[in-house]
Amino acid sequence: MSRLTALAEHGQSVWVDLLSREFVSSGRLADLVTRHGVMGLTSNPAIFQAAISGSSAYDAQLAEVLATGADERETFFELAIADVQAACDVLRSVFDATAGNDGFVSLEVDPGLAYDTVGTTRQALELAERVDRPNLMVKIPATEAGLPAIEEAIARGVSINVTLIFSLERYAAVVSAYLAGLERLVAAGGNPGQLRSVASFFISRVDSEADRRLEAAGRPELAGKLGIANAKLAYRHFTEAFAGPRWEALAARGAVAQRPLWASTSTKNPAYRDTMYVEELVGPQTVNTMPTETIEAFEDHGVVRGNTVCDGWHEADELFAAIAAAGVDVVDVTRVLEDEGVKKFADAFDALLDVIRARRGEISPA
Repeated sequence: MSRLTALAEHGQSVWVDLLSREFVSSGRLADLVTRHGVMGLTSNPAIFQAAISGSSAYDAQLAEVLATGADERETFFELAIADVQAACDVLRSVFDATAGNDGFVSLEVDPGLAYDTVGTTRQALELAERVDRPNLMVKIPATEAGLPAIEEAIARGVSINVTLIFSLERYAAVVSAYLAGLERLVAAGGNPGQLRSVASFFISRVDSEADRRLEAAGRPELAGKLGIANAKLAYRHFTEAFAGPRWEALAARGAVAQRPLWASTSTKNPAYRDTMYVEELVGPQTVNTMPTETIEAFEDHGVVRGNTVCDGWHEADELFAAIAAAGVDVVDVTRVLEDEGVKKFADAFDALLDVIRARRGEISPA
C-alpha cells in the first residue's frame, strides 16, 4: 500500500510539484496518479525553466511557434499551455472522480506582473480561456497587488492557486479576497460550486531564513520549528474563517472552502528529517505539493501519526513569542521571503526567455 494513500485517509491530497513534457509523455505522471495516489500537479517558472532549458522535447514546437514571429514571452506560454493541457488531460479522471475537488494543474501568471494588479487580472483570465480545461488553476502570487486580482478572478469564476504566502497576516488577507470574490460571484448569479481554490503556504523557506537569524541571535534550539508552527497557525485560521454565518451563507450556495496547500515541503537543511514537512502537517482539507524526491522519501520511510496539523496550536503561539523574545522579527522574515520569492521566479522566467532567445538562433523554422 502506498504511504501517500494513508494521507488521503486523513483528508489530505498529495500533488506533485513538477511539470515537463517528458514527465507527462513518458507516463511518469500517470504512474504517480495510479500507483501512488497523486491527485494534482503544481508548476512554477523555475520548474518550466529547468524543463525547457534541459530538454530537446520542445524543439519541434519551438520552431513552429517561432516561425509565426511570436516573441519569447508568447512562445513560452505556447509551450507551457501545451504541457498544462496534457497534464490536465491525465488528471481529468481524478477531477471527475472527486467531483471537481482534485485533479488540478496549476499554471502561473508572468512573475513580472507580481506588482501589477490589472496585468495579473488580465492574464489570469486569458490563461484560463486559452488552456480551456475545467481542472486548471491559475497561480497568482499573494503580493499586495495580487490580492485584488485574486478577488476579481474568483468573482469571474476562475479557479485560483494563490502562491507565495509566507505570513499569517497575508494568509488572512488571501482568505478575505477569496470570500469577497465568492460573494461577488454569487451576487452576479454565478455558481460558486464550479470553482476551487488553494492557498499555497510556503514552509521550508521560512525555516531557512529564520534559522540563520536564530543562529546569529544565539538561540539555535529554536531553529527548524517556525515553518511548521507558522503553517499550523494558518490552519487554525482556516478552521475559523470557513465557519460561521458568512461562510455558511456561501456554502449554502455551493461554495467550497479554499484549502491550505503546503508548498516548499522538501527539507533544505540536511540535518532535518527529510519528510518532516509532510509528517507534521497532515490534516483534513489540506493539500501537500511535493517534489518527486520528497514523494519517494515519504513512500520509503514516511510516517502518518494522525491529524498532526490540528495539534500544537498553543505551542506554536509560544514559539512565536520565544522567537520574538530572541530578537528575531518574524514579520520581517516573511517580508524578505516574499520579496525573494517573487525575484526568484522572475529571474527564472528571465533565464527561460534567454533560453528561448538563444534557441531562436539555433532552430530553423523550416
